[in-house]
Amino acid sequence: MANITETNRQILDFDYQIQAQDEAFPTLQILNNAGEVVDAEALKRSELTDEDLVAIMQRMILSRQLDIRSTKLAKQGRIGFFAPTAGQEASQMASSYAFKDEDWLFPGYRDIPEIVVKGWPIWKAILWSRGHAKGNEMTTEDGRPVNAWMPQIIIGAQYVEAAGTALGLKKRKQDAVAYAYTGDGGSSQGDFYEGINFASAYHANAVFFVQNNGYAISTPRKLQTAAQHLAAKGWAAGLPSMVVDGNDPLAMYLASKEARAWAAAGNGPVLIETITNRLEPHSTAGDDPLRYRKQEDIDAWWQKEPLIRMRNFMTEKGIWDEKQEQAYVDEVNTLIDEQIKIADAVEKQKISDFLKHTLEVPGQAMQEQIAHFESEGK
Repeated sequence: MANITETNRQILDFDYQIQAQDEAFPTLQILNNAGEVVDAEALKRSELTDEDLVAIMQRMILSRQLDIRSTKLAKQGRIGFFAPTAGQEASQMASSYAFKDEDWLFPGYRDIPEIVVKGWPIWKAILWSRGHAKGNEMTTEDGRPVNAWMPQIIIGAQYVEAAGTALGLKKRKQDAVAYAYTGDGGSSQGDFYEGINFASAYHANAVFFVQNNGYAISTPRKLQTAAQHLAAKGWAAGLPSMVVDGNDPLAMYLASKEARAWAAAGNGPVLIETITNRLEPHSTAGDDPLRYRKQEDIDAWWQKEPLIRMRNFMTEKGIWDEKQEQAYVDEVNTLIDEQIKIADAVEKQKISDFLKHTLEVPGQAMQEQIAHFESEGK
């Protein structure tokens, strides 16, 4: 056999290439499953104060209570579509803590909590789920704009939207980024690659999250793609990409903080794959997770969920206790009760309202339809 260099040998060694892909993406982690610090230097690099840690914990509790209450409302028929978030609190809430008010959020339908902490009232989130037009008003309680788009129903489409906004922020030389969330299933969509490729080609100010929660509805991650890591898809478009323990709030914050700084400085986008798990059904629309996964697997992931880690870490640190947590849970539930009442008091939409909201300037035929239904009080 002719002589061949070691470099060429590796290039032609396909087994080696697959192994190299796996080794290229170690998982960023600061807290282990028990809430113990495994990288003190990384924790120091995060520059998180005790006040920050409390704020992140409160965000995650808010998300968990929204999940619990929304699930109950859905079962009562009082809201429409709802995608549970239990298990993804660190992936969503600790990451979003690294962004600023002037940054633009592009959420998927499972990312309601991230919009709420940007100032979007819960009552509007309830109306969004009910299909009410006021649920698409991205403003605060006092009418100030919230830099977020309404939750995207089309899987992965928010990546394209984020890419365009990110380029606009770059052209305007703003110290701001667009950040978008999708799931592992979203990374199988064409919009996913188009979004990251466009943002990368123009070095746009964007941070993209792929929340690898194990399942795209009922399709397990291993059947969606043969890629060793979803983060590797970012390399295909030239993005710095990383894998993060998505159940570790501290690692999620640090990765997001560093990615935001990189993107805001004009260096281009970053892709973050978060390894987490969807502990509940894909949605409240009749999905039964036990048809495609085992209860033992779900139980095992419940033992690794982010609230346990953060609670153990903060309790050991002396800045959190059971009494403090219960007081905040009660505060959140009181807020949710109030927000439900506000949503229920909003006037229901009529047929004429739906027609009015279809086009900015209704055509003649639609104007006649509106007039007809209004004359009947509909």
